[in-house]
Amino acid sequence: MRYLGIDYGIKRVGIALSDEGGRLAFPKTVLPNDKALVPAITALCVQENVGAIVVGESRDFGGRENTIAPKARAFADALEKATGLPIHFEQEYWSSEEAVRFQPRRPDPGRGSGLRLPRRAGRPMANNDMLDASAAAIILQRYLEKI
Repeated sequence: MRYLGIDYGIKRVGIALSDEGGRLAFPKTVLPNDKALVPAITALCVQENVGAIVVGESRDFGGRENTIAPKARAFADALEKATGLPIHFEQEYWSSEEAVRFQPRRPDPGRGSGLRLPRRAGRPMANNDMLDASAAAIILQRYLEKI
């Protein structure tokens, strides 16, 4: 069975898909969090023959829901209603930070070039285009390893 993984965010939503056997997760795309989100994911589920959806569960380090959790839960409810597919939740602790580690880095032009790239912890930041999709793949892979 193929699974779809979601890293829910206020502005962007990362999407990942598993292989047909449900063993490996791969980043797919990043969608804007707008009115077209649920229909777009529903269409993707049909197109890719998805059998279940895994949504990142947003909690703080104490295990309590953080501020985005109620919105993510409402989104998951709407998605379940629209797709008719089962929704599973998986912890998303550090998924975005872990995704940054695996993103290809932009070349650093070095000193004296006059160019300045965004930096995190003294290093050039990863290319953000697929960061949320990579985080979704990490969340989905965590779930797949448990089943």
